[in-house]
Amino acid sequence: MTGKREDYISWDEYFMAVAKLAGQRSKDPNSQVGSCIVSKDNKILSIGYNGLPVGCSDDDFPWAREDDDPLKTKYVYVTHSELNAILNYRGGSLEGTKIYVSLFPCNECAKAIIQAGIKTVIYDSDKYAGTPAVTASKMMLASAGVNVIQYQATGRRIELTV
Repeated sequence: MTGKREDYISWDEYFMAVAKLAGQRSKDPNSQVGSCIVSKDNKILSIGYNGLPVGCSDDDFPWAREDDDPLKTKYVYVTHSELNAILNYRGGSLEGTKIYVSLFPCNECAKAIIQAGIKTVIYDSDKYAGTPAVTASKMMLASAGVNVIQYQATGRRIELTV
């Protein structure tokens, strides 16, 4: 073989795969969401997944989706992947970066994305489209001039043995 390999993955495939792989770290039995923040020159700056804050044991807090008592559900405790990726970054400004996320950001994550200066959101699933949280998110991201792009899945299978 004299030429370079032609079947390598694209940047979008690579970063979305990293986001989805990060989501596999989540202990949430229902939703494994991952995020990957990338610089303008395609360097990974930070990664996050949905989980409890550092120091909070995932054995001591609930993972239920529903209960009459909100304190017995995951929603008041879990930090979403986008916010985790933003908070995990220790390198200074995220101005002008992009974030790959396996699930469209909620309104709270949209606020953090906007405030952090992230300019592009590439998302895979939009399974909560039409809900108030996602509708508000889309309104804020559009108003702030954040470019929102749905990831175009190639159907390529990426398999690793670890």
